[in-house]
Amino acid sequence: MKDITLENKAVFSDLHKKVYLFLREAMSTKTLRKLSDILRQEYKSFNLKDNPHRLFSSLKTAMIAVEEIGLKQPTVCTILLIHAVESGSVSLNEIEKHFGAEIKVILQGLMKVHEFESKKSDDKSDNYVKLILSFIKDIRVIFIVLVVRLQQMRDAKEIDEKQRFDIGVETLFLYAPLAHRLGLYNIKSELEDLSLKYTDREAYNYVARKLNETKRSRDEYIKEFINPVTEKLKKTGLKFEIKGRTKSIYSILNKLKKQQIEFESVYDLFAIRVILDSELANEKADCWQVYSLITDMYQPNPKRLKDWLSIPKTNGYESLHITVMGPESKWVEVQIRTRRMNDIAERGLAAHWKYKGVQTESSFEDWLSTLRESLENRDTNEESKLEDFKLNLYDDEIFVFTPKGDLKKLPKGSTVLDFAFSIHSKVGSSCVSGKVNGKNVPIKYQLKSGEQIEINTSPNQTPKQDWLSFAVTSKARTKIRQLLKEEAGKQVDFAKEMLMRRMKNRKIEYNEIILMQLIKKLRYKTVTDFYIDIATEKTDVNNLIDKYIEFEKKETETYDPSFDTSADKFKLPEISEDTHIQDELVIDQNLKGIDYKLAKCCNPIFGDKIFGFVSTQGIKIHRLNCPNANDLFTRYGYRVLTARWTGQKSQSSSYTTVLRVIGNDHLHIVSNLMSIISKEDGVQLRSINIDSDDGLFQGSISVSLTNTSILEVLMKKLRDVKGVKQVSRLN
Repeated sequence: MKDITLENKAVFSDLHKKVYLFLREAMSTKTLRKLSDILRQEYKSFNLKDNPHRLFSSLKTAMIAVEEIGLKQPTVCTILLIHAVESGSVSLNEIEKHFGAEIKVILQGLMKVHEFESKKSDDKSDNYVKLILSFIKDIRVIFIVLVVRLQQMRDAKEIDEKQRFDIGVETLFLYAPLAHRLGLYNIKSELEDLSLKYTDREAYNYVARKLNETKRSRDEYIKEFINPVTEKLKKTGLKFEIKGRTKSIYSILNKLKKQQIEFESVYDLFAIRVILDSELANEKADCWQVYSLITDMYQPNPKRLKDWLSIPKTNGYESLHITVMGPESKWVEVQIRTRRMNDIAERGLAAHWKYKGVQTESSFEDWLSTLRESLENRDTNEESKLEDFKLNLYDDEIFVFTPKGDLKKLPKGSTVLDFAFSIHSKVGSSCVSGKVNGKNVPIKYQLKSGEQIEINTSPNQTPKQDWLSFAVTSKARTKIRQLLKEEAGKQVDFAKEMLMRRMKNRKIEYNEIILMQLIKKLRYKTVTDFYIDIATEKTDVNNLIDKYIEFEKKETETYDPSFDTSADKFKLPEISEDTHIQDELVIDQNLKGIDYKLAKCCNPIFGDKIFGFVSTQGIKIHRLNCPNANDLFTRYGYRVLTARWTGQKSQSSSYTTVLRVIGNDHLHIVSNLMSIISKEDGVQLRSINIDSDDGLFQGSISVSLTNTSILEVLMKKLRDVKGVKQVSRLN
């Protein structure tokens, strides 16, 4: 750790003063003095040279809680006390005596989180499930977990590259979506940008540089758009603030990847925000008045109107979003909201306490309750639990109506079946179809906002395995799995009884070890699957007994104790001695010699910045700037591994990559390109495909080479060919 500079001494002193003044607003002098005594005892070895960063970090974290979320004194006090409690400097009973039961409860929750954070095992999915369960029991603990993670990300430049990558992937997978779900959009955006910075610095720098280069023209355009709107608004007598806000680097990069466009083609790099100072009773009317004024000036796009005034999001977000055609025929997004709405948009659910948002707080508690039920369900494996958790974080919402006109909010993509389970588990489990606006539809029909739904049920209906392929809400998926498990249990008992009876009739002695070996030989993943096939008559019992007898006769066959009757999990494969690229790559914690495959979606070659991904086919190696990297990080962060090449250059292995070439269709240009490739040492041409149109050509050239250094030299020489305008690497 570096020593604290004179500048940081001043920052430290300022932070200490701010935190003290904030706590003094609600705490007595006696309680504050006790807090100071505990911190002084905990940090008695604290000085500006030894270990100043721990207390410094706690103060910075406390101020994030105060200034960026608006948390209250008990939560801030907890942030300062956690290290003292965990180190044993003060007991929980003493905390309760001096600071009250509330702070003790929050500390207990936070200690449980730290306990699971410190426990690391090969099964990352299990780690994540336990970690999530540890902090979703108390919303205040969730807020603390988020502000701690934000502070860690801001200070991550102090740790090594591997740790930065790991914390970046974990943040994209878990903490940024959680901030989104709580309505903390500013924190969510910063966490995403910092994660991108630590997982793909080149892409981050590219967008940041482009934004900086276009800042002047962007500011001028925003000014050109805002000025006439400002003049019109002043005439209405409304009190307002209007400003332009550049979108996050992470969201811009996502747009570039999804739409496969260049930076210059992105039209919505920024949004205009109008914030009104309105009385609560006039908020909606004032917002719609501004909407009317702006759409009179600029042509609106009706397909991109988003009305969260009439029906706010579940996390409390309220705003009116419109997209209009601005000057120079450019589309511009405009967000219209009041000061109260803006506070909630920036501080999320925490701001609802300030505005007494009881309904929103209640709906969030319902969400937490459903989530806990899903994560604690023993009938669901960890992979499925995390899938359910992710489904209920980022999804947009729709609103639909019951036959009586009651409003229900569901994730976008929800089906008739999800709606049925949202009413009651019995309604869901017996659902056979639905009526949408009076028209019959199947249970997998995807609902749209504004539709009115009626559920048709049958006493003979039971949940089916394929329901899990289209049900999206965690409530529906959890209940379906539970009911399927109960039904499978009945089938297993029936099949076991049938098998034992038939074997007894044929006077065959039952040997469980032999049966387990046979089940494994028949390639069943679980014993349950085996018995279900018997119960559903997919497997003939008599034929099975014949195989059992034959198998038993083979004396060389012995029981394999490594046989696992549970479902397959994603774990690192055993180290193999005959890997296809021995010791050229290091995966995770300095593991060498692990078998892996190079992902075809991005074709990594020696020298690329890479990461590993544990798939059902083993470990796949991807480039950090792979088009699929973001999706893998956000959806399957628990399967991502750090990876790096060993040595400086590879000479032993050949890698294939594809180059995209664009230029003028001059005579002999193709032969000139092929000539350069053929003369380049360490490069072999595999294929070339060129299309010509109206004097221009574009094509793809596939080459084999050993490392990125050779690739860079080749690309430079190809760019120097007369007529060539662009040479880039595909994917």
